[in-house]
Amino acid sequence: MKRFLPLINRIVSLLLILAAAGALFQLAARYPVQWDVTQNALNSLEPGSVDALALLEGPVKITVYATEQDAQLGDIRKLIREFVALYQRYKHDISLNFVDPVKDAEAMRKASIRNNGEMVVEFEGRSEHITTLNEQTLSSALLRLAHSKDQLLMYLGGHGERKLEGAANHDLGEFGKRLKQLGYRLSSLNLTIAPEVPANTSMLVLSHPQTRLMPGEVKKLLRYIDNGGNLLWLVDAEPLRGLEPLAEKLGITIMPGIVIDPAAQDMNAPLNWTLGAGYPPHAITRNFDLITVFPDARALSAEQDDTWEAHTLVEGAARGWVSENRNSKRFNKNRDIPGPVDLALALLRSVNDREQRIIVVGSGAFLANVYSGNGGNLDLGINMVNWLADEERLITVQPHAAKDARITLSKHQLSAISVSFLVLLPLLLLAVGTLQWWRRKHQGDA
Repeated sequence: MKRFLPLINRIVSLLLILAAAGALFQLAARYPVQWDVTQNALNSLEPGSVDALALLEGPVKITVYATEQDAQLGDIRKLIREFVALYQRYKHDISLNFVDPVKDAEAMRKASIRNNGEMVVEFEGRSEHITTLNEQTLSSALLRLAHSKDQLLMYLGGHGERKLEGAANHDLGEFGKRLKQLGYRLSSLNLTIAPEVPANTSMLVLSHPQTRLMPGEVKKLLRYIDNGGNLLWLVDAEPLRGLEPLAEKLGITIMPGIVIDPAAQDMNAPLNWTLGAGYPPHAITRNFDLITVFPDARALSAEQDDTWEAHTLVEGAARGWVSENRNSKRFNKNRDIPGPVDLALALLRSVNDREQRIIVVGSGAFLANVYSGNGGNLDLGINMVNWLADEERLITVQPHAAKDARITLSKHQLSAISVSFLVLLPLLLLAVGTLQWWRRKHQGDA
């Protein structure tokens, strides 16, 4: 019996290993866990995309009109299937269907499909078309579908203001483009023509005028505020040009001069930049920890009264000051105001049994095309608009492009790597094997 004990032990050990493997398989099948260790998290979604999926309470249907083979991309269906699988990992009720536009031309015509590989995303009876396949386009489409309200966003024009659909450096075109991607409707408003701010306006964007507003226009703005209208006011380091009554109505004081921020200068930023690094708790800044840039910033303060409930959104210049001298490099205790300062404020009050929301930002340039790509400027601007539109559930970090993971090597570096892997490594393995053989042979002889 003793001579069979080693065999029995081996059999028992094998059975235990098989049982453990079976148990691990069952656990893995029931509770799947994945880790993405790639540098750019290529096999995972951005937090903003995951948040967008969480907003969609119900099934999402994706129909792709694509042939089985594409002249340039090859098996385009495989590429789309693998891409959509990233989303299905987080939301299991996303269905994916393919339609061959060549074999079913009628379906292609009914769906108004123009390109091979075009996707139609459907949710609760509404749909979005996607012609470019990447995370930002699909996640933006999902956010638009989650944005169920018809929101009209108007911006004041007629006085040289920054345009939400403009392409000039000082305009807000990139900001407006992102708002359109999220489902907002944009429209310019000229108060010299319009009798009033339209009643169906969800919010009004007011950037700094270059010419003075007429008294009649200012009265229309004040009536809009009195009636409970929501407002995003972007203030520049220039005279208010007729908007003084609006600042008085809101209880806002705009300090003379601009903010000087040594922290920005330490980063070799321009002298007129102020970094927004402090975000007191608020729905707009929840989980927001990105640096923001405010060129030519104005310092703001709100009156402490019972009319408005004021909240600081962005603080800056903790070591800085406010100076009327744009080229100030040292604090002058006789003329300058020490920091920190408020760069953006949110105001709340109840009007006509509804909550009125106002945001005043001390820099219109922070959302301008030339500056909006810095840090989290666009993300903060989008969060502000979503809060003003009473769409707090849409406040999220937007998907960003992946980091460039390419490696550029010189010819000498490529030659060194080739020689190492093709010559030196095989020789090293051969030497180690020969050494092991020599040792065993001599041990056997001994």
